[in-house]
Amino acid sequence: MSKIAVFPGSFDPITVGHVDIVKRALPLFDKIIIAIGVNSQKQSLYTLEQRKEWIQRVFKGEKKIVVDSYSGLTINYCNEKKANYILRGIRSSADFEYEKTIAHLNTAMFPNVETILILSSAELSSISSTIVREIIRGKGKINKFVPKEIVKDLK
Repeated sequence: MSKIAVFPGSFDPITVGHVDIVKRALPLFDKIIIAIGVNSQKQSLYTLEQRKEWIQRVFKGEKKIVVDSYSGLTINYCNEKKANYILRGIRSSADFEYEKTIAHLNTAMFPNVETILILSSAELSSISSTIVREIIRGKGKINKFVPKEIVKDLK
């Protein structure tokens, strides 16, 4: 059985923190699906197509990475894709508490899907898409916070 992980998120935009989690998780899985969650209640700064293209550009040539999108529950998407793992990054104790709750609920619904939590690298723990969007809106420097492959598109 293949070890398939889903790494869900809005990736609006993808950050160096996201990239770090994926690169560190690559040796653990046969395939990682970077899945952009579409939430009709949220207004994204960038289009779904733009976010997909950026992620594909960042991971170009990495055969274990697939980029996709979905709506609805992440756990249902995992079952649809026959993924047996959900990959999540943890930056803080608040992230841990939130992710623990979601993991327990997911396990109650589908015990065959395990949540894997990876701690963010210390130097990247303050970076989030929300903060990066604020820096972009304020016309600040983003070079340290987003992958070099997309910096020009965000300026």
